Amino acid sequence: MTDVKIYKGLDGVVIDETRLSLVNGTEGKLIYSGYKIEDLAEHALYEEVVFLLWEGRLPNREELEALRSQIAAAAEVPSEILALMKTLPPTADPMAVLRTTVSMLAHYDSDSESNQPDANRRKAIRLTGQTVTLCAAWPRIRKGLDPISPRRDYTLAQNFMVMLTGAEPEESAVNAVNAYMVLLTEHGMNASTFVARATCSSGSDMHSAIVSAIGSLKGFLHGGANTEAMRMFMEIGEPSNVETWFKTNVKEGGRKIMGIGHRIYKALDPRAAVLRERAEVLARNSGNGKWFDIADQLANLARADAYFIERNLYPNVDYFSAIVLYTLNLDVDMFTPLFAMSRMAGWTAHIMEQMAANRLMRPDVLYTGAMDLPWVPLEQR
Repeated sequence: MTDVKIYKGLDGVVIDETRLSLVNGTEGKLIYSGYKIEDLAEHALYEEVVFLLWEGRLPNREELEALRSQIAAAAEVPSEILALMKTLPPTADPMAVLRTTVSMLAHYDSDSESNQPDANRRKAIRLTGQTVTLCAAWPRIRKGLDPISPRRDYTLAQNFMVMLTGAEPEESAVNAVNAYMVLLTEHGMNASTFVARATCSSGSDMHSAIVSAIGSLKGFLHGGANTEAMRMFMEIGEPSNVETWFKTNVKEGGRKIMGIGHRIYKALDPRAAVLRERAEVLARNSGNGKWFDIADQLANLARADAYFIERNLYPNVDYFSAIVLYTLNLDVDMFTPLFAMSRMAGWTAHIMEQMAANRLMRPDVLYTGAMDLPWVPLEQR
């Protein structure tokens, strides 16, 4: 027996201070450096939020244009990496492709091994732009299409849609992508952010920390949840099937509803509320409201069910983001890479914050194995 308290999953462990974001799960609030997420999603360009996290304040017009221009100019991916992507099997998991290609970016970055503040800022600019380019390139490459280069006069949301489709983007689609990116930019000490900070706490570099974060985000309990939510909606198939599916699979089968419930939020995830509105508008404008109707009906059933009420289970950001991304004609397995490209500004901000006042992360663990076993020679085993 021991009186050591074990914090499984690090629940309740505070590892540091941050000025980047506040996640108030009890009240359902999310704040980026002082600003409510609802206001940022409604009014801000993604690049404004990038500046906010990196600098601690909103930019003026000249500062915003300077950062937008720098990111767009740095978004080009080395041709050698695009050539390698063409050799990968089309069936490769997009998050695995992103993990590999972001790691390769380090080999072409002159600042890759420097942890000086100015070098990290330059790397953060490159990674923020290049990740968008990689995420747009892979869906084209695996379909046998050539990737499209980013334009220097576009925002990241505009560039993503152009590089993905090859056509001039519709304003509603760009606005939806921009809002999604803003909502997913930062979210406290989540699993991937913690992993990124732990990696760089050893003195490792920004690219290594980002690759660690991508590996963590790849999991279905973290960034992969919106993919699983969309697959669930597709399994249901039609709005008329929702009640039967809920009764058979959830009430009688004990199955979880992907995208409902959150480790932190015990109230409605404020990001989910914003994305629900975006999802409904996109669905109605697209002429195909089926997927939104399925999601909304299922959420309403859960909201009225005692099991979900007693446990404070509400839709999280993954739930309605799946509808938004699918309505934009994105492949389901590309949802998580979009999460990664949105979170890049938050990850890099945390890495720079960690490096500014670093201490190697070295938690302890309680040993529960055997003790003092006698050595047995190989021939006697």
